[in-house]
Amino acid sequence: MEKNNPLSASEIGTLWLTYQEKTMILRILEYFMAKSDDQEATNIMGGLWQELHYYVIEIKSIFEKDGMVIPVAFRNEDVNMEAPKLFDNGFDIMFLRILKELSMGLYTINMNMAYRKDVIAIYEGLTSVTQKIYKLSTIYLLNKGILTLPPNMTMPKTVEFVKSDRYMKGFKPFGDKRSLSALEVGILHHTIETNNIGMQLITGFAQCADNKKVRKYFVKGLELAKKQIQTMEEILLEANIHFSATSGSIVTTSTVAPFSDKLMMYCVSLFNGFGLVGGSFGAMFTLRNDISMKMSLLSKDVFLYGHEGLELMMNNGWFEEPPQMEDRPRIINSK
Repeated sequence: MEKNNPLSASEIGTLWLTYQEKTMILRILEYFMAKSDDQEATNIMGGLWQELHYYVIEIKSIFEKDGMVIPVAFRNEDVNMEAPKLFDNGFDIMFLRILKELSMGLYTINMNMAYRKDVIAIYEGLTSVTQKIYKLSTIYLLNKGILTLPPNMTMPKTVEFVKSDRYMKGFKPFGDKRSLSALEVGILHHTIETNNIGMQLITGFAQCADNKKVRKYFVKGLELAKKQIQTMEEILLEANIHFSATSGSIVTTSTVAPFSDKLMMYCVSLFNGFGLVGGSFGAMFTLRNDISMKMSLLSKDVFLYGHEGLELMMNNGWFEEPPQMEDRPRIINSK
């Protein structure tokens, strides 16, 4: 701890969130490693577990030195190591890769709100770990033929400038729609890919959740993921671009929960946030107005779904309250 430089509110908030996320990932990794029969996948996950465990200890140490309570977050009771295998080979690393995509964005935000050297060092280290694991995961999935590449296109040979706002129009059912840009295809591809993983994840969760309302919530999320995939694929097909993410039968028939309902709900909540950010990015950088509108409407659905999940977590006592600023009016009135 730096002398005379206590943690700021923003640093407390980001470290608290990081602690929640990393302890969740550690529990998931422990289960995935126990069920893995692929040594290369186990090595990738084991390496990440070691790195994340180190930074969880570092964050905990900062909390203790600064006199802050240690969050409950996710502990051994949130994972059932005796549960049968819920996902087939390949899903663990696909899931890991999506988590690292999410982490890249979080660390950028967290670094922007860090001022103390020890806090900055944590996010620098976690960023390096994330980039390394993302690379290893991508190479692994490509070598296994699990990861589907985005569509190819003819290399541009000339530079062109947009001369009319017709470039942005896309609502007419026939004609007058320009072809998709390379970035738009990339956004559509990424949306399909992430929702495909989310669909498999939430299918497994729906099979094994103990709470009836939680199971119903996961089934609703499954339908939302399907809707997003279908919407993006229809746009690509309309543009005569064929693409289909690798799905596979990666969910087993097990109905024994490997994780607590609390952990599964928090995991889905993180993915909801990731979906909102991705949807906002897509709506901003997709210049054809029909695609932007569809992505905005889907983001609204994700927001409402996420809000419903938070209410469910709160009603069951699973939502750990983030650190709060002092309630001055209450303190004053309590005198």
